[in-house]
Amino acid sequence: MAGHTSSTNENQILSTDGLKKSFGGVMAVDGLDISIEPGELVGLIGPNGSGKTTTLNLITGFLSPSDGEISLDGKDITNKKPYEVSTLGVGRTFQISKPFGRLTVVENMMVPNVSVGPEERDERIWELLEELHLDHVAENRADELSGGQKKLLELARVLMLEPELILLDEPAAGVNPALMDEIIDDIKRINNRGTAILVIEHDMSVISALCERVIVMNAGRQVMSGTFEEVQADDQVREAYLGGT
Repeated sequence: MAGHTSSTNENQILSTDGLKKSFGGVMAVDGLDISIEPGELVGLIGPNGSGKTTTLNLITGFLSPSDGEISLDGKDITNKKPYEVSTLGVGRTFQISKPFGRLTVVENMMVPNVSVGPEERDERIWELLEELHLDHVAENRADELSGGQKKLLELARVLMLEPELILLDEPAAGVNPALMDEIIDDIKRINNRGTAILVIEHDMSVISALCERVIVMNAGRQVMSGTFEEVQADDQVREAYLGGT
């Protein structure tokens, strides 16, 4: 699967073709070709500075690429604005969750601009809060939540938009290990309903528990793509993590 470059296959929910982003003289993403099939749960790993979060920022329109294309369901979304990408069915969480601290959990859930009436919206809010075990803190201010609960709230807000694809940036960061097991189960359940998920994560136990396929980045490029076991056994990957070239 490594080196797969076709970006026109409409069976792919997401693909990048020759994606590049430079900041000054530094090439953060350097000719990246990755693809995700509908309903796939894929890990994106690599050492610090390998270009993972920059890739997410390019896909979601927070950054514009220097070169290359991004396709969603076979349609070109390169240079679309974040709200346009979101409307097209891509949800995204961040490494550091930033809910609206002074608003309650329920009020935070009302922020996404869903295209349904108030009654249906409220029903969806309570279904999601219950599913993600946040119903008991629904009236709490968001700044009173634990790190893990903030991650769950961010995920719940993304799910309000019923995305086809969710990009998770470090879901385990700052989360109590006991709650992490719960979050892993939640991610699996969401994926089992047919939502494609791309996960950036440094914690390999989380990647191993979640992902059927893992893409490895180093120096802005895809080094390989395979199962967790294949990736773990690869010399090139070990070299990238241990500071090789």
